Amino acid sequence: MHVLLIEDDPLVASGIRTGLITFDFVVDHVSTLKAARQALKTVSSDVVILDRGLPDGDGLQLLAEWRDQGIDVPVLVLTARDAVRDRVDGLQGGADDYLVKPFDLDELVARLHALLRRAAGRSSGIITHGALALDPTAREVYVNEQLIMLSRREIVLLEAFLQSPRSVLSADQLKDSLYGMNDDVASNVLNVHIHHLRRKLGSGVIETVRGLGYRLGKPEAVHVAGTPFKGQL
Repeated sequence: MHVLLIEDDPLVASGIRTGLITFDFVVDHVSTLKAARQALKTVSSDVVILDRGLPDGDGLQLLAEWRDQGIDVPVLVLTARDAVRDRVDGLQGGADDYLVKPFDLDELVARLHALLRRAAGRSSGIITHGALALDPTAREVYVNEQLIMLSRREIVLLEAFLQSPRSVLSADQLKDSLYGMNDDVASNVLNVHIHHLRRKLGSGVIETVRGLGYRLGKPEAVHVAGTPFKGQL
């Protein structure tokens, strides 16, 4: 999943980015309101981590702009301002969560997963689709309770589809889930990852929507490689 991190302290930002990457988040970092405005136009972020005390203004100013524009990306405010009034202002200003520095990385990760879960309308931490189950925290995928070995990026890509099971996702959206703004991405890399998912989880697990992108296949299309699934002879 793609995280847009808006934080002006380079040491804090580096620590957050390094920590989140170990949990398979894709993280792009900016340090000003101006850069954040441009970043959200450039990449499709699944969640935003927003500091308040930025060089060109209060992060809540940017949050208010986004909400007025109908931008509903989940936002976690991460700040040293710990007064009750500050928390109330943040939540009433459109934040989906509010975490005070210093913080524990595991708590931050748990809160991000909770935001993604609520945004997808799920009540359970485990994402299921027919016989398939993905544990976002453990980064494990099972089909009929059998552990399936997927690469880190294959899990990230599969999670992007599972978070939006009824949506057609464009190639650009999917690449944003896998890579940061400054990554050098080969033109065929998305096709390679989708091919591997189909090979391991069934050819129908990801459907191609010609001219638009891709979407998650029907639940009955999921199966362990080498075994039949409903609809096959």
